[in-house]
Amino acid sequence: MISIAKPIIDENEKRLVLEVLESGELASGRYVKQFEEMFAAYTGVSYGVAASSGTTALHAALIAMGIGPGDKVVTTPFSFIASANAILYCGAVPVFCDVKSDTFHIDPIKLEEVLQKEKDVKAVIVVHLYGLPADMKEICEIADRYQVLVLEDCAQSHGASYQGKTVGSLGSAGAFSFYPTKNMTTGEGGLITTNLQSIAEKARCFINHGQMERYNHVMLGHNFRLTNIQAAIGIAQLGKINDFNQRRLHNANYLNQNIHVDWAQKPFVPEDRTHVYHQYTLKLSVDRERFIAHLQENQIGYGLHYQTTIPNQPVYRELGYRAEEFPVSLSLAQSVISLPVHPSLTNEELEKVCDAVNSFKG
Repeated sequence: MISIAKPIIDENEKRLVLEVLESGELASGRYVKQFEEMFAAYTGVSYGVAASSGTTALHAALIAMGIGPGDKVVTTPFSFIASANAILYCGAVPVFCDVKSDTFHIDPIKLEEVLQKEKDVKAVIVVHLYGLPADMKEICEIADRYQVLVLEDCAQSHGASYQGKTVGSLGSAGAFSFYPTKNMTTGEGGLITTNLQSIAEKARCFINHGQMERYNHVMLGHNFRLTNIQAAIGIAQLGKINDFNQRRLHNANYLNQNIHVDWAQKPFVPEDRTHVYHQYTLKLSVDRERFIAHLQENQIGYGLHYQTTIPNQPVYRELGYRAEEFPVSLSLAQSVISLPVHPSLTNEELEKVCDAVNSFKG
């Protein structure tokens, strides 16, 4: 079976983890600080604050941006549920905005309609889905007009760029995930990027039990810290991320050039941004279940990201949300499928993927 994801771990990660283990400094410490500084520099921002996951990074970033109970935050219905759950964790209210059918990102036109209707929105979480940056110029201009903060959900877009700037540096803050399937990993982990000292300081306080200094708790916080062991893996992975992304791009280009079907829309990439292909996602106009069965017969892994929208999840339906209000997202959830694109793929495996897709009789 050709897997949909495969983390690459080699001697560099093992050496640094062993270094941490032998040091006895296992919890958050100097390796975390080094990783934060390196990732901030990679992203092109002044501050990096490591967290225990992409979800806790989103949560802490929202708290640091001043989001609290009753505040409204706009986000996409078509993402992993953490993009919206982080809003609920703050006691705030998710407000969903439908997406574009080509990029699968928040539609700026619809965003302005939402902000005209919902007068007291405090922030918008923009998800750079599948590794492609969203329409940040338009979104940030709209957000500025309505005095709304912008948080970038960069969980799937490490190293992607928009008009020459790296994602995570375009809004008030960015939140990254380092889950094993991401473009780089720390096992579990996340990180907040920002150019605003106030956001960095409050996020750092929040993830460390609300401490500004040891045993001086100035706010209610959590233990959302990253460990030195995880940071050591991240330091090694960060040295490889550009190579990983180039291999993903090579693999995506191969798929683009060698998949020849008229029943699938290949990934759309506007000219002003770079895609890092966390996922290579097709939008199908054929029966997806039949196509899945065909992939399984040919030993090709696949992913459904995402087969239901966030408003259609039971926990959100109970809160009164209705998937039917976001028809583009609902249609995408019923028609998209992701193919293997990870950097471990061989040329033979890429050829096999393309042969399997091309041989399906839609």
